[in-house]
Amino acid sequence: MSTTTDLLWSPGPSQTENSNLAAFLHWLDRTRGLAFPGYPELWQWSTTDLPGFWSAVWEFYGLDAVTGYDEVLGDPSMPGATWFSGARLNFAERCFAQATDVRPALISLSEGGTPAETSWEQLRRDTAALAAALKDMGVRPGDRVAGYLPNTPHAVIALLACAAVGAVWTVCSPDFGTPSVLARLRQARPTVLLAADGYHHGGKEFDRRAAVSEIVDGLPTLRHLVAVGHLQPSSAGAPWSQRPEVAQHAWPELLARPEARLDFADVPFDHPLWILWSSGTTGVPKGIVHGHGGIVVELLKALGLGSDLRADDRFFFHTSTSWMVWNLMVAGLLHGTTVVLYDGSPGHPDINGVWRVAERTGATMVGVGAAYLVAAEAAGAHPAAATDLSAVRSVLQTGSALPVSTWHWASERLVPGAWLQSICGGTDICSVLAGGSPLLPVRAGRIQCPALGVALASWDPAGQPLFGEQGEMVVTAPLPSMPLHFVDDPDGQRYRSSYFDVYPGVWRHGDWAVLNSDLTVVVAGRSDSTLNRMGVRMGSGDIYEVVEQLPQIADSLVVGAELPQGRYCMPLFVVLADGARLDDALRKEIAQAIRDQLSPRHIPDLIVQVAAVPRTLTGKKLEVPVKRILQGSRVRDVAAEGAVAHPEMLEWFAEFASQL
Repeated sequence: MSTTTDLLWSPGPSQTENSNLAAFLHWLDRTRGLAFPGYPELWQWSTTDLPGFWSAVWEFYGLDAVTGYDEVLGDPSMPGATWFSGARLNFAERCFAQATDVRPALISLSEGGTPAETSWEQLRRDTAALAAALKDMGVRPGDRVAGYLPNTPHAVIALLACAAVGAVWTVCSPDFGTPSVLARLRQARPTVLLAADGYHHGGKEFDRRAAVSEIVDGLPTLRHLVAVGHLQPSSAGAPWSQRPEVAQHAWPELLARPEARLDFADVPFDHPLWILWSSGTTGVPKGIVHGHGGIVVELLKALGLGSDLRADDRFFFHTSTSWMVWNLMVAGLLHGTTVVLYDGSPGHPDINGVWRVAERTGATMVGVGAAYLVAAEAAGAHPAAATDLSAVRSVLQTGSALPVSTWHWASERLVPGAWLQSICGGTDICSVLAGGSPLLPVRAGRIQCPALGVALASWDPAGQPLFGEQGEMVVTAPLPSMPLHFVDDPDGQRYRSSYFDVYPGVWRHGDWAVLNSDLTVVVAGRSDSTLNRMGVRMGSGDIYEVVEQLPQIADSLVVGAELPQGRYCMPLFVVLADGARLDDALRKEIAQAIRDQLSPRHIPDLIVQVAAVPRTLTGKKLEVPVKRILQGSRVRDVAAEGAVAHPEMLEWFAEFASQL
């Protein structure tokens, strides 16, 4: 039960009354005769009368003036629910519908640089020019275009140009290793790649032109390479690839089209917009396809009615282009918001790096990963004393659960008096399942509420709802931004097995959660074995593919475990080949291989030798049982006797867990 000492923030009368949600409630009362005494009643209606709620969002945000529709929700079954049949919406068009000459569209900054503003008019000209260039390259609606870009205006322009054409956008951050990039982009089969020469991090410049050449070589469908000179503008003039059939174009040349006019493809509601990449615990990454209409409607609702994002805000989320919050942040353009882009480390030049960017850009809403806040607390940081954050009215936190002590630290040392929103969602829906509300108080250790329209619940293994107890986080009714489908999954089997294999017809999100009677939510971490580092997920299979190529490694097991006090531990357990020895040199070789081929974020915290890897009798590694043991579960509660090869190793892991 919450106590008064848990209370960190309460909305004042002006904050509540001036919120977007208050305006929505007044609109419901005026236009539909619907009145709700509080958030619980509003949420209940939004999850039980789906056509009523989502049609209200549609009209409140003026979409009824753009396009009609035949039916809000034709088939409510999951997967496969059909939304707003007959409607036609283009994501880019809805972004530019909010254009103004009063505020910039973008503010961008790299480490060591100066904030640069991009007006809405400049953004329109650049998007029009790139869209025309893509058409000249033969790109048509439904074709796929890929990016290998950091968090800069180039990536935003590329996304908007693709959306305008009706092409499908996908992007990988250049801090990903080449094999990790190719594991994703090969599935997308792009004809065009827009790639930067590098990125900034930790006070250094990382030249990635050699990696671009390898990526081009690894994409047989590629016909055009757009070279973006982010570090050195002149670098785009030199050849980056030796493939003669791939034409290279310099970014500035493509944008030098003052005559280009921005037209928007007339696409149906469920036309593919982008591919985001997540991972299963084995096999290749999942390519998750979202649609124009679903993203528009969902992120108008999530950012507007949940996070209270407004046109006069400056929205800054510290992220790479590979994290779904980049897409969430760019969707701030749907609200006319100024989006702040930063290419650099959150800890540069010191632990207050993010807040220095917020100070320099006048950010009013700032998003960060939980790991960054935990690190700042541990370092004894006091951003409120070190920087001027008077413009910041809200801080969003996501990526993993936040320890209670860090909630208090953020409340006291970050931006005193600001609204701290803890949000939980994911790549899968590119939105928020549980998050903030300007109508509700903030209590330490708890997410304020399930998001509107999200029929969130916590279920036991038998599919019975739990209240005040930890269970599987599920969503029992469809959402507009649920995936259209997965890449290369023609019969939908991989999609169904990812979310609907445990509870048929009900979305299982893969998190442990507690739903309390006051609607507050506590998320306790992943219930599956996905590795979640600073919000960026990777499958264990990616790690195995790299590590087990080393001749010294005979077998391996990796898990990511959320531990008490907000700790996250990702140990790698290795079985050595005959004659091999786990010394510092081998540990360094393993870490370097993961850094180069996958991602520096996913270097293990510990590399530990084990005698054997426990498996099911059919050969599957026992990742989830080992994770649960490391989190404190008893061996007998996580694995059935007689169903495990090398069962003695489970007791070994229990002993290991006692030392964490």
